[in-house]
Amino acid sequence: MSIAISTPSITGKPWLAGVITSTLFLIVCLSWGTTWLGIKIAVESVPPLTAAGLRFLIAFPLFLSFALLRREPLLFPRQRRWFFVFVTLSYFSLPYYLLNYGEMHVSSGLTALLFSCMPVFILIFSAVLLREKIYPSQVVGIAIGFGSLFMIIRSQGLHLDHAEFFGVLAILAAALMHALCYVVTKKQGAAISVITYNTLPIGLAGLMLFVAGLGFEAPVFGNITARSWGALLYLGLVASVGGFIVYFLLLKRLSPIILSFVFIIFPVFAVVIGAWYEGQSISRELMLYSAVLLAGFAITKLPVEKWLKR
Repeated sequence: MSIAISTPSITGKPWLAGVITSTLFLIVCLSWGTTWLGIKIAVESVPPLTAAGLRFLIAFPLFLSFALLRREPLLFPRQRRWFFVFVTLSYFSLPYYLLNYGEMHVSSGLTALLFSCMPVFILIFSAVLLREKIYPSQVVGIAIGFGSLFMIIRSQGLHLDHAEFFGVLAILAAALMHALCYVVTKKQGAAISVITYNTLPIGLAGLMLFVAGLGFEAPVFGNITARSWGALLYLGLVASVGGFIVYFLLLKRLSPIILSFVFIIFPVFAVVIGAWYEGQSISRELMLYSAVLLAGFAITKLPVEKWLKR
């Protein structure tokens, strides 16, 4: 996928280009790192289906305005209508409900760590569906990452509580579905504009989730706190729209490998911010396992053997 977004000319000022790129990278890490806390606050007084639907309904008008201003098509190509349904369900609808459900039982920091598995799932799906090669160093990184993830879950005592256990499964399932969608998109959606890819699926997913929430959860809107409304506005306007725009600005400035390290860095922000907000201390054990986890997943992004051959 690609997007053409105009950026200010910085020819002849490499230091300024570096400052702008670093600032944008930090904004994405902060935006995505605080998303998990935003979800945690939103589901304090809003049921998970309803919360996911409201988030997307808030974001949809901005995406629609952006598409109209840029004169981007709203509909997928006729031969890719099935892909539109796939993206709406497997990228927006089900995963975000699962994330909201999971955060009702799991801390925001741990949710971010669990979701950081997503690039590893992408690597595995790419090998299975696209026949891309996995290098031995990447296999080692996967083993280190998932071994550390098991130790984190064990150290947090989540195996003792069924609700927390199912929360973990829901978050991992969301990461798995996102990874599958990324890989299928690489094969089927390369010619689809990023704006087209996001606008109608977000709107339709928001409507379906909201209607499902009304039917199954029967939310009492008078009981929704100001904090939850604020979190939903933040998720819809900043995390969804703002993070999206800045991320694709960075795609024009950084290689995909370097940019993919956003997925390694934002969990660190999420753990620190989440622990501060929830009044939890970060144990040395959690810090150690988290560092090993993220280091393992970082290795999966560095095909050392390929570089050595070059």
